[in-house]
Amino acid sequence: MFEVSTVGVDLAKNVIQVHGVDAAGNVVVRRQLRRSQFVGFFEGRPCCLIGMEACSGAHHWARELQSMGHEVRLMPPSYVKPYVKRGKTDAADAEAICEAVTRPSMRFVPVKGEADSAALVLHRARDFLVGQVTQTGNAIRAHMAEFGIVTAKGSKRVADLEAELTALPEAARLPLQALFDQLADTQARIERLTDEIEEVHRRNDVSRRLASVPGVGVLTATAISATTPDISNFGSARDYAAWLGLTPKQHSTGGKPRSGGISKMGNRYIRRLLYLGAMAQIMVRRRSRRPGSDWLSRKLASKGTRVVAIALANRMARTIFALLRDGTSYKPRVSAA
Repeated sequence: MFEVSTVGVDLAKNVIQVHGVDAAGNVVVRRQLRRSQFVGFFEGRPCCLIGMEACSGAHHWARELQSMGHEVRLMPPSYVKPYVKRGKTDAADAEAICEAVTRPSMRFVPVKGEADSAALVLHRARDFLVGQVTQTGNAIRAHMAEFGIVTAKGSKRVADLEAELTALPEAARLPLQALFDQLADTQARIERLTDEIEEVHRRNDVSRRLASVPGVGVLTATAISATTPDISNFGSARDYAAWLGLTPKQHSTGGKPRSGGISKMGNRYIRRLLYLGAMAQIMVRRRSRRPGSDWLSRKLASKGTRVVAIALANRMARTIFALLRDGTSYKPRVSAA
């Protein structure tokens, strides 16, 4: 049996490409495996370094290979792309992964355990159903408007339209009633998933500590605790905020630095939750109508609401980094008298 030191794996639904090299960098294996053959290919082999792109199914295969004693490293696909020499084939991708995984400057994605993967499935399923509620509500509004029936803005006002069904022609009542039934059923499913997420939150110490940060609720805390990698991978709080895509993009050339909008890299779901949490704090501050001298009040007096919300989300991300690094809970800063 040939000895493999490093293996690059290009994952797919049914076909998996493997590219392996020995300690000297010589290619010793280049094969295409079926899904049923993948685990058997590594069984009984000496432990080696295996690189994969962090895509659908990657964490499952990583856990399987780690249980055999292999070292598995996952990488963002965008970081692997520069190592593809020419063309776009499974073999070329596997070779690029094998090369990228050995680079000392490469950044890796930690392998998620089953508990974290299950928590993220809860979030993704709930987010999908929330999108369906919006879609169904918009459809109901559009159909009812065809008969001159409208209501105020807000998803909660859509249910008020059901009382107007009797004013519609007989042929229109049945399809609209079906949409109202679907809306109610979807909202009930969302409530059940939300209850399950809250139960996960109560059992997770990290999630409970993160929820002490202003603007961070149960959804944000559980999503971050299940997604954020080892905090020691980040050199500073700014690096963590940049990982979430909350720092400005840099356009620098000829010694002239220019900053643009936020990069929007990283986890879109967590970034959206942080933004919504920041907007909630801003709305509470505006409704209070109390002049203040803190950072948020000064920014609101000179900047637009959404610009301030992004800046506040960035500060929230830095606070979260500090709590994860120090293992503490949030303590509000007390102003000097």
